[in-house]
Amino acid sequence: MQQINEDIKSGQFKQMYLLYGEEAYLRRQYRDKLKEALDGGEASMGFSMNSHSFEGKDQNIGEIIDLAETLPFLAERRVLVFENTGLFKSGGEKLAEYLAEPSPTAYFVFAESEVDKRSKLFKQVQKEGRAVEFSTQDEHTLKRWVAGLLKKDGKQITESCAEYFLDKVGTDMGNIRLELEKLVCFCMDRSVVEKEDVDFVCTTRISSHIFDMVAAIGDRQTKKALTLYYELLALKEPPMRILFLIARQCNTLLQVKQLKNKGFDNKTIGTKTGLPGFVAGKYAAQAAKFKEKDLRCAVEKCVESEEAVKTGRLNDTLSVELLIMSVL
Repeated sequence: MQQINEDIKSGQFKQMYLLYGEEAYLRRQYRDKLKEALDGGEASMGFSMNSHSFEGKDQNIGEIIDLAETLPFLAERRVLVFENTGLFKSGGEKLAEYLAEPSPTAYFVFAESEVDKRSKLFKQVQKEGRAVEFSTQDEHTLKRWVAGLLKKDGKQITESCAEYFLDKVGTDMGNIRLELEKLVCFCMDRSVVEKEDVDFVCTTRISSHIFDMVAAIGDRQTKKALTLYYELLALKEPPMRILFLIARQCNTLLQVKQLKNKGFDNKTIGTKTGLPGFVAGKYAAQAAKFKEKDLRCAVEKCVESEEAVKTGRLNDTLSVELLIMSVL
């Protein structure tokens, strides 16, 4: 990110940029920064004859190359912006060949949620341009960001309240920003955001509900687990999706349990399971409440519950309810 900021500040650009990773908010932010800087700000005014966007799969690479070869109209550059095309997983070989010797006036910005680092296109962009990964930010960074955004609106938040807020709304920065806007409006003239404000206006992400549900099961609090399940049903969450999330949670806990037993620290566990480091720590704490054999059994019972629904032996709502009462 720092390199991109320096390129924009100096006006010395690479001909191709790849922004990839699971943090969509940052990807979009830097995509827009690059697009505006490269086309001289025309896109920010609502029009640009030299800026072109391509979104989704099945792009016509031949037409893209023809466009890249076309000289820009009264400008230095022609800017081509790509969004989640999948070209860095498959189908990008022809474009990779072109990028070995592209038109000197064509500039490329790719924003992709998933890439294959072994692909020819990835290696070409990494070699000739900049490939920057936007991963989920750590807890410390997110808490500072939350405090900074609130400060701009004249609000303050304690570290413990910021942590509670992140537990509730998750780590997606786009969602965090939306929830903070709700908090600012709700607090009105009050300068300090309290935990009660978070509870009143912020929407609990579904994965947090599932995390709390499994925690309640681990603590043998069946009534609380069922209450959380009924809350999800009231929010119109399909029972089979809830079952899928419970199964995924139990499977993740099993992986974390196994890795913890092998002596790995939370950061390494996070890398191996795809969890942010501080989230991995919370999963490790929850996994400690269970025996490995019980987690294996829980995953098996989730499969059995799904089969019971698909074969018509139980309806979906009852199947999940019975699972919650018997899973561990």
